[in-house]
Amino acid sequence: MSRMSAQGSLRARLLAGSLVWILAALTATGFVLADLFREHVTERFEAELRIHLDQLTANVEFGADAIPRLRAELSDPRLRKPLSGLYWQVDREGGDAVRGVLRSRSLWDTTLDVPSDGPGDGEVHVHAVSGPDGERLVMMERIVRLDDGAAVPLRLIVAADERAMKSPVREFVGLLVIAMGVLAAGLVTAVMLQVSIGLAPLKRLSAQLAEIRDGRSRRLEGAFPNEVQPLVDELNAVLSHDAEVVARARTQAGNLAHAIKTPLAVLGNAAMREEGALARLVTDQVATAQRQVDYHLARARAAAATQVPGLRTALRPAVEGLVRVMQRVHAERNLRIAIEAMPDDAAFRGEEQDLQEMLGNLIDNACKWARHAVRVAAVVRDGEVEIMIDDDGPGLPTDARDAMFARGARADEEVPGSGLGLGIVRDLAQLYGGRIELGQAPDGGLRASLILPAA
Repeated sequence: MSRMSAQGSLRARLLAGSLVWILAALTATGFVLADLFREHVTERFEAELRIHLDQLTANVEFGADAIPRLRAELSDPRLRKPLSGLYWQVDREGGDAVRGVLRSRSLWDTTLDVPSDGPGDGEVHVHAVSGPDGERLVMMERIVRLDDGAAVPLRLIVAADERAMKSPVREFVGLLVIAMGVLAAGLVTAVMLQVSIGLAPLKRLSAQLAEIRDGRSRRLEGAFPNEVQPLVDELNAVLSHDAEVVARARTQAGNLAHAIKTPLAVLGNAAMREEGALARLVTDQVATAQRQVDYHLARARAAAATQVPGLRTALRPAVEGLVRVMQRVHAERNLRIAIEAMPDDAAFRGEEQDLQEMLGNLIDNACKWARHAVRVAAVVRDGEVEIMIDDDGPGLPTDARDAMFARGARADEEVPGSGLGLGIVRDLAQLYGGRIELGQAPDGGLRASLILPAA
């Protein structure tokens, strides 16, 4: 679960980071393009107004009666259409100021209210004013003095509806948003594909590591990208090194066992052929030494095995084999040893010999104390396999259960045994990260629950 969460988190971080950069880049690009287009439209709009103002300046003159007039109509037909959104106007300045002494037909019977800012001769000012229909206008004005001796200043004004400037900008921004949205969707899709394709080797690597952990493989196989292949090679080297270390440890443990057991067997056989107190003492001590050797060799083998990934031991075949052995060992008692509720795919993440050592001790102990029946069952949950061995014997008081794990402790001296069984089981289980718990069986006897890591 944690590995899947880590992979999901990496994918989410890559996607989130890419999306942030994409959105930031597209947003910045959109703002820049919108500003550039707005400036372009504004410049074109003001340039058009200046053309109209220059035409108006070129055509205005004083008549014989000293009244301003136009030599010719301005060229844009909108100036002759009432309330068209494009207007011109001529005001007389000075002491006999008259507003709208001349104006375009598009103004109909209204005049434009202009600010009295008093620009200098020939200067061009731009203002925002209200139009005849209440619309927002952009106005451009110029003060001129006609060169005919009258020296009467005239204010020449042209104005256009601001919507004619803003409408193209809004349309462009709308199209830009749609285009950026389509581009963003395409880029997001491309990024998702890129992330999925880029993380595919890591996903395959994770799957192969899971197979090694579950015992289905011993090394990483297949070709990986150049960026990942060095990691794969290093992992394979570590796996091979660990396997070699464990193999040497097992060999040394086996050599030690043979080196010690052979002299002990010679001593035991010699003592058995003799009589007397010394012979009995040697026999007992040799037996004790053999049990201690078996105990510590089992611990050493388990400690080495826990360092090797990929160990897997199927549970049902091991239990069935032990049940057959125990039925023969305790055949004279006519016990019923049954396997109940055990998943076929249940497996222990460890060595088969260690599993047999632990279960053998527990099942043998249950058979020694059982009256009629011993039941073995197993469940797998939360990455652990729990094996329950129940007997219908007298059980064990709660306050005495913990004491049973002490080395050499025995519940009843009349029952044969060395007292090392539960201690060995507990130590081996702990080496694998597991545990053993004692409780009450449904029939009133003792339940031994062995909890081990599942493969």
